[in-house]
Amino acid sequence: MLPLIQQEVVQNYAWLSATQFADILSVAEMTPGPVSINTATYVGYQVAGISGSVLATIGVVLPSLIIISTLTSIVLKNKNNPYFQGVFHGLRPVVVALIIGAAIILGINTNTFSNIVEIFLTVIALGLFYFTKLHPILLLLSFGILGIFI
Repeated sequence: MLPLIQQEVVQNYAWLSATQFADILSVAEMTPGPVSINTATYVGYQVAGISGSVLATIGVVLPSLIIISTLTSIVLKNKNNPYFQGVFHGLRPVVVALIIGAAIILGINTNTFSNIVEIFLTVIALGLFYFTKLHPILLLLSFGILGIFI
């Protein structure tokens, strides 16, 4: 949902700059709750105050609620079907690719990957996360400290 929110807010309507959106996204990630809902709430508040934040939150939550409620009933009815299980198994890499794609687009639009060192550290961190059993929090703290020193 974040690339969609970014496209609408930054590119289509120009309510916020890419840097402002990245700042809002940073705060939304630190706030408890789903990042997309937090982001929509903050963007709504930035654009139209309290009423904007309420409407943006409803606008993000309601479609998902309807879709998830419908899909839950379908999944429960078909959970033992091998074709259905195969579909979900095939969707896993797609979800990972969408998340990576969103991170790359956000990084490019906000000039996060402005030098080769940042790209190199990102690749190393992802490799350590994927190929080792290191805890994600430990990786985040370690590379955060390393980034400060670099």
